[in-house]
Amino acid sequence: MPLSTPARIVSELASRGYNAEPAAVTRLAGAPESETALERALETMPDDALKLTVDHVDSVLDRSESRAAATSTPGQDAETGASAVTSATEPEDPSVSTGTEPPNSPDVGDGVPVETKGSRDVDISKRAIEVANDMTGDSTGTGEYNDFVQVFRDRYEKLASKLRGRVNHRPTDAIENMAGGSEAALIGMVSDIRSTASGHWLVELEDTNGTFPCLVMKDRPIADLVQQLLLDEVIAVDGTLADDSGILFVDSLHFPDIPRTHSPSTADRPVQAALISDVHVGSQEFMEDAWHRFTDWLHTPEAEHVEYLLIAGDMVEGVGIYPEQDKELDIIDIYEQYEQFSEYLKEVPGDMEIRMIPGNHDAVRLAEPQPGFDEELRDIMSVHDASVHSNPALVTVEGVTILMYHGVSLDEVIAELPDEEASYEEPHKAMYQLLKKRHVAPQYGGHTRLAPEDRDYLVMEEVPDVFHTGHVHKLGWGKYHNVLALNSGCWQAQTEFQKSVNIDPDSGYAPILDLDTLDMTVRKFT
Repeated sequence: MPLSTPARIVSELASRGYNAEPAAVTRLAGAPESETALERALETMPDDALKLTVDHVDSVLDRSESRAAATSTPGQDAETGASAVTSATEPEDPSVSTGTEPPNSPDVGDGVPVETKGSRDVDISKRAIEVANDMTGDSTGTGEYNDFVQVFRDRYEKLASKLRGRVNHRPTDAIENMAGGSEAALIGMVSDIRSTASGHWLVELEDTNGTFPCLVMKDRPIADLVQQLLLDEVIAVDGTLADDSGILFVDSLHFPDIPRTHSPSTADRPVQAALISDVHVGSQEFMEDAWHRFTDWLHTPEAEHVEYLLIAGDMVEGVGIYPEQDKELDIIDIYEQYEQFSEYLKEVPGDMEIRMIPGNHDAVRLAEPQPGFDEELRDIMSVHDASVHSNPALVTVEGVTILMYHGVSLDEVIAELPDEEASYEEPHKAMYQLLKKRHVAPQYGGHTRLAPEDRDYLVMEEVPDVFHTGHVHKLGWGKYHNVLALNSGCWQAQTEFQKSVNIDPDSGYAPILDLDTLDMTVRKFT
């Protein structure tokens, strides 16, 4: 079987103790019979040589072409010497659902990947991609009090607009002047949740005019919904005022939510996207072999329709992210980590469209929304013209709207809500909660750092067709009101820190999304 890709050639050379000039690898990858050419090049290398040069490869290929031209016969191709009618079968790389393992990939060792070119029959003129909600370069927040007021007002107005059709909303100051026993409805931001001595729930809601207490009785069916609430999210309630008009007894509670009638868009042709996250290059536990298997697979006919690669953050391991991280680093300089990630990205087919957002391990501010990389990092990350957008970003790929968010707030959702509503074992269920709240990080002042901007970039104004996150290193997916929610796992084996906090990662998986049907196949490369 031909080696077919520069990555495979570099791997084979490294396994035999050789290095090579990048141009030599490129020439071998482009040879009609790359495996035979490599063998001939190694056989004819001087005994004391450890590096394969482009001049040596050119001399081997020139001799091979001369022999092929001299010996070609009718029924054979004069360029390759192969039979004019041939058939070949490639071993299928099974999906994770089969429980079987992919073919082994040789170790790369110290070989340096060469940036691959467009090696597949892909018509890039059919591609269409748009990005919205990217705040890179547009940050306005200064941390002043008024900035925080502005971003919370914007959140309230955007989410209240999703709720006004469900209840007959009255501002808090108007409700205060209503007669006792009146029916009333309120849209507000959750400012406090506490239980009473009798076990009922007291939820205080705030709008732009003030605050008002709302009581949810423990024996009402909606009492379970209170346990799904987070501070600072926007909800609507309706019910009956107490006799003194000092409290609202809640009969129903509404979230902004995704409409049950949402009909997702699909692409007009058979095309696929690989959705991955949390590569963590620079960690001692980065799964190099699994990555090589993945990129090798992308060059196979089986992956010919995979034209997009979407990476939801944490391209590198970073520095100083958690206690004693330095003991688990393979590369201790953050810029060298990105340089190495770029080397690995070279193995991806050059005709793929690559879009990325940062995560909490990347070299941007921790507070969300996170802008894309600065110019220095963008220069390092220029392989295949990959684009880096802010976290979160709304990426529309051939009509399919994909909300990409790294997912730091999932930790908070899982910590605050009951296990049946959100857990690390089923991360997509925590994502359902964010879809229900129409906000990727509703709670301010907790684990998730939030930055004030001129508007709230974290609100889900538009209903996505796909919601793609990472961060928690667990694989999980499902549909909520016809929105596909996916957490894509990671490319890092369990670290000592993860052991200490009982995280068992799902590593080496690549979810492949059919954009024309929104069906998904998860492939395993470990």
